[in-house]
Amino acid sequence: MILFILSILLFSSDSLLSQSLPPRTVEYVDLKKYSGLWYEIAKIPNSFQDQCVSGTTARYTLSEDGEILVINSCIDEDGEIDKAEGVARVVDKKSNAKLEVSFVSFLGWRPFWGDYWIIGLDENYQWAVVGHPERKYGWILSRVKQPDQQTMNEAFQILKDQGYDTTDFEISLQ
Repeated sequence: MILFILSILLFSSDSLLSQSLPPRTVEYVDLKKYSGLWYEIAKIPNSFQDQCVSGTTARYTLSEDGEILVINSCIDEDGEIDKAEGVARVVDKKSNAKLEVSFVSFLGWRPFWGDYWIIGLDENYQWAVVGHPERKYGWILSRVKQPDQQTMNEAFQILKDQGYDTTDFEISLQ
């Protein structure tokens, strides 16, 4: 009985610990390989994507000066394409896995930046899991519109292992 109680306490403390520490990023991201078109497969709903009903994508383009140009697009409820253009910058140059993204510019000055941490990445750059240090946001991205079940299981397991509540995520319509 004592062993049973200790195992429950150990499991509970591991779960609480994983939620209190920030998620761990992947060891390294090759930004050239990460560049290109990604389809949003799942996300934690958020206010800045409220207008999106389907077809959400993100396109990353590495510029010569090291900035990453970002174009997010989706289809809104009127069937129109909604686009947001921004930039990303690398925060952790050792791993390239911690970035900040900004979609607001006042005469070239960007006062607002959001954390964008790559916490899961397929070795062939076919899917990625993106998180936030406080787990307020999260996305599963893929190079294909409909990844297979194994990919989905792996991505959701990464989220779970990183302290995310996977029931917070909704599947995105492509």
